[in-house]
Amino acid sequence: MNTKKVLPLMLLVVLALITVFIRKCTNPAKPDKPATVTDGGDYNSRGLNREPTAINYSKHARCRMECRHIDEAEVIDILHNGKINYRKSDLKAAECKKRYAVEGYSKDNQHLRIIFAPCHTEITVVTCIDLGKEWECACGEPAEMNEQ
Repeated sequence: MNTKKVLPLMLLVVLALITVFIRKCTNPAKPDKPATVTDGGDYNSRGLNREPTAINYSKHARCRMECRHIDEAEVIDILHNGKINYRKSDLKAAECKKRYAVEGYSKDNQHLRIIFAPCHTEITVVTCIDLGKEWECACGEPAEMNEQ
């Protein structure tokens, strides 16, 4: 074979291998699908767990739910489908102290903001707010977060 013809081809192959090597080093391979936590890992560092193993309700949340006519099914629907309002959330707090303000509409078209406090695989409903109507409630203010 003629070395003048082989040399450019060999050079091209070497450059291609170097390019592949550099890309692998700067962009590590991504897994095919995202990793899931099945062992009760720390959800707080990854965001709001919308499928908790248990949902707890504070006394304040139960009182607000009763006077504002919000049932557990509506709370669960907001948890699953609502949008996080980051301006009303407290995500810089320590583990199990974070608060997510999640907003959405109930089955009877109430515009709700529900404050969720996740801790590991469980979540606590801190309070429920109807953004469209003022309700007379004798519940007092929650200690964790202002409502409006």
